[in-house]
Amino acid sequence: MYVCTSAIVPDFVLTKSMKAKLKKELGTTVLKSAGQPAGGCISEGQSYHTDTGKVFVKTNHKSEAKLMFDGEKASLEAILRTETVKVPKPLKVIELDTGGCVFVMEHLDIRGLSKYSKQLGEQMADLHYYNQRQLEKSRKEQQTVGKGAGQTETTAVEKFGFNVTTCCGYLPQENEWDDDWVTFYSRQRLQHQLGLVEKSYGDREARELWAELQLKIPQFFKEVEIVPALLHGDLWGGNVAESTDGPVIFDPASFYGHSEFELSISGMFGGFNNCFYSAYHEKIPQAPGFAKRKPLYQLFHYLNHWNHFGGSYRGSSIKTMKDLLK
Repeated sequence: MYVCTSAIVPDFVLTKSMKAKLKKELGTTVLKSAGQPAGGCISEGQSYHTDTGKVFVKTNHKSEAKLMFDGEKASLEAILRTETVKVPKPLKVIELDTGGCVFVMEHLDIRGLSKYSKQLGEQMADLHYYNQRQLEKSRKEQQTVGKGAGQTETTAVEKFGFNVTTCCGYLPQENEWDDDWVTFYSRQRLQHQLGLVEKSYGDREARELWAELQLKIPQFFKEVEIVPALLHGDLWGGNVAESTDGPVIFDPASFYGHSEFELSISGMFGGFNNCFYSAYHEKIPQAPGFAKRKPLYQLFHYLNHWNHFGGSYRGSSIKTMKDLLK
């Protein structure tokens, strides 16, 4: 699901042959619709009853659907392994004979986030701190001679990136591993998005502003230590909810990056109250320069929206670059 200016959701259609393939792949004799279809700007969705309970099925007919769903599945699996915040359990990505793909995951009964905002803030901080704890544990084990060495269950990640391509919206993100966060963010996030802008629009002002801004970016990171954190990657109000027992996040575009990046889009489109931020920063306090870096991280999302939805986001992108250069 993704923010858009005008969502037109196509009718959800699962043909007879598609249902037959799903039954076979899932090993179920029952595949009965459960409730109303749902959809965002990117994919269609529907819950189904099966032999083993309800599942949620996302469908996308684009040729890039498998790449997108494989990235989402890997993201959910990575978050699930941390046992910090609830996500739907991913089950299977299935290619369709007619083109496109479906992604089957656990069905969760959810509603809008309200009661559990504080808990979500705490759990997102736990998610962001998880890899640092693994790194500390791994280093401690390495210093131990003969006792406990190599006992860390989850591999600690020391670089920025991800092991597969993930998509923020439907656009693939470059996730090549890099030792340096500033280099990773500048090249694989901002420069990549501006390259797409250049290809589609040939915007001279954006090109000239980026030539200046890329030289200034290292200044935003003076006196701040950045440890790779597993991120949801697209934490806006439409990708969070709650069940009866706590908060839920979904539709991730994960990678290992700076934890502050996560809070950029959450402040752009609403859906998060002060309880969320207070609980988060109680566990992960704001670092020096946080307020100045926030618009730098929001720039990625403005550019990504420009590339998804057109010129209505040009003004926000250009203004943000100009403000960052002041």
